[in-house]
Amino acid sequence: MSRIGKLPISIPAGVTVSVNDDNVVSVKGPKGEMSQAVHPSIKVEIVDSEIVFTIDEQNDSVEMKQKQAFHGLYRSLVHNMVVGVTEGFKKNLEVNGVGYRVQMQGNKLVMNLGFSHQVTMEAPEGIKVECPSANAIVISGADKQMVGQFAAQVREKRPPEPYKGKGIKYAEEHIRRKEGKAGKK
Repeated sequence: MSRIGKLPISIPAGVTVSVNDDNVVSVKGPKGEMSQAVHPSIKVEIVDSEIVFTIDEQNDSVEMKQKQAFHGLYRSLVHNMVVGVTEGFKKNLEVNGVGYRVQMQGNKLVMNLGFSHQVTMEAPEGIKVECPSANAIVISGADKQMVGQFAAQVREKRPPEPYKGKGIKYAEEHIRRKEGKAGKK
């Protein structure tokens, strides 16, 4: 059995969780509403304000090893939904480089990254983007996957290079620096 899948998820106050007949888990909280379809080989039950995941032994559509993998996967996905609708998720990015700066224009993130043109990205639905300073980006939202994906797409526009460290990096990321050419003396 999955060690992660065995752990029950406690439902915090202000969050409502429902499981319908098609094995779709819906979570509603102060920061939004999300739903996730769960594979039929996993049973989802709400017991004493906790969500419990169990493997359906009678369902022979997949082998046991795959059922165990689904057990931990769907427990993690539903846990992320519960955390997302209560606290939300956030990614901080830093922009380093001479003349590199970012700003918000309405719902669009406009970045000057050393190209001959500005790079413009529109924030997807459910994602909030802020620029507290000219070289900082804060991406937040209820869906962990969407927040991480949008942060990766922003970072992809100018990844940090190893010689001077110029580019967009995560705030907690450490860039391994390289030495330049030695040169003759």
